[in-house]
Amino acid sequence: MTDQPRSEHHVHFPHLPHFHNRPAADGLDEAAPPIEVIDLVSRYGDHLIHDGLNLRVRRGEVLGVVGGSGAGKTVLLNTLIGLKVPDGGVVKIFGQDLGSASTAKWDAIERSWGVLFQQGALFSNLTVKENVAAPMQEHTDLPAKMISELAELKIALTGLPSLAGALKPAELSGGMIKRAALARALALDPQLLFLDEPTSGLDPISAAAFDELIADLSASLHLTVFMITHDLDSLHAICDRVAVIADKKVIAVDTIANLQKLDHPWIKEYFLGPRGRATEDAYPVKERG
Repeated sequence: MTDQPRSEHHVHFPHLPHFHNRPAADGLDEAAPPIEVIDLVSRYGDHLIHDGLNLRVRRGEVLGVVGGSGAGKTVLLNTLIGLKVPDGGVVKIFGQDLGSASTAKWDAIERSWGVLFQQGALFSNLTVKENVAAPMQEHTDLPAKMISELAELKIALTGLPSLAGALKPAELSGGMIKRAALARALALDPQLLFLDEPTSGLDPISAAAFDELIADLSASLHLTVFMITHDLDSLHAICDRVAVIADKKVIAVDTIANLQKLDHPWIKEYFLGPRGRATEDAYPVKERG
């Protein structure tokens, strides 16, 4: 089956049914930054990965996160979603300190975000539709019929054909796996979307189509997007700002245009090297921020 999305581009997404009332029921602070990291310290054994890392993500932005190999991008993501406990510092999601969150608060926090892992991480023994339905079955009391209808809606929202819902992950192409995993990440109508190398492994045409899908969804669903990527095209095409991890910290968060003015060796090599210059020529300059 093809990786390509259906023919419509920049589609208008209809209003989706929101089946949980986050502000009142969950007690998360909607006025707080979606993500706030304060003086984060991360270690694996004696290896220090982050040392006083700070980051604040603005509501509604698409934030790209870049850094060299071993800079700690994935470690940061795993810390934000609770897969790694910080060795120091504070991590807050919508104002809630993850380190002091109760079980009930954790449930609310997990319902406020969706995660697309690099390889999709779909359950291999479930169909696409069953994968998308799984978070709703775990976190809501919705009737089975409504869960089924919502799962079909999320699948359609990501540009997959309806017949894909009955397929197992092994029957999908790489691009379809990404879209199915995205549909599952959107299952609970999250406000916050984490993407780990979302275009990794895709051909250039499929990667561009996936970037366009993320841009359309983030605008239409009012999502805040935290995206780890090494794809310069993705950074230029859809990111409002880019956070650069180097020297065990976030050394800068800004538009690409402003980052290119900084005198840091890694930033200069990444954005102003041959690949960076070639990519920049293909995109108009953004001064958002």
